[in-house]
Amino acid sequence: MIRKRMLCGLACAAALLCACAPRYPDDRLVSIVQKLKPSVVMLAMRLPPEHASDAYDVSFASGSVVASGAWGSDILTVRHAVRGAWHMFVTVGNTHKVPGKVIALDPVNDIALVRIARPNLPVVALGSSGELATQTGREVALMGYPIPDEIDGGLRTSLVTGTLSAVRKNALEMSLAVVPGESGGPVFLADTGEIVGVVEARIGEEPSIGFALPIDDAKRFLHRYDAQHGF
Repeated sequence: MIRKRMLCGLACAAALLCACAPRYPDDRLVSIVQKLKPSVVMLAMRLPPEHASDAYDVSFASGSVVASGAWGSDILTVRHAVRGAWHMFVTVGNTHKVPGKVIALDPVNDIALVRIARPNLPVVALGSSGELATQTGREVALMGYPIPDEIDGGLRTSLVTGTLSAVRKNALEMSLAVVPGESGGPVFLADTGEIVGVVEARIGEEPSIGFALPIDDAKRFLHRYDAQHGF
């Protein structure tokens, strides 16, 4: 009888462990991505053409909601994607398009702040990039909107994972693909979801090496231009 009870107890304990264990090793990353998605947006805008005789250019970028309230929401993105832009629309949640306005630009760090009237959106958690120099090889990921979407014509947030390759002066180098449209999107630690950079560029036609502005530089920018919302 005692043996039977012990076996029954062991079986129950094993069942509880199985119930608590993640179904897949990457369940944590999946959970982080689902939490971040509502805070990652797409920006579409018109830009001055390269030649005066040409029509305006249509440009796309990504961004992340860093502050939100009853007043609206502020979005962090890159300056080179929105400089001189007009007729800007921000797509929230892959469905809702709202007008956007650039409210601050930093030409030194290639960073910008865009404001929309849509209130009470989920915001990203900004981490720190100060200690990343000793964490080369750490897994990082980016989210954004590769444009154009030629697969099904729809609008989808895209995820790319890789590793932190190096911390350079004013830049994070990453071994992950960056494609047009993803500039301005958030770079985050794959194990915590904390934002540690803002996607800036890639090396020429080599998409597998990407660069991001360290988030500490972006936070100093926000402190100057968005202090009223807690920075």
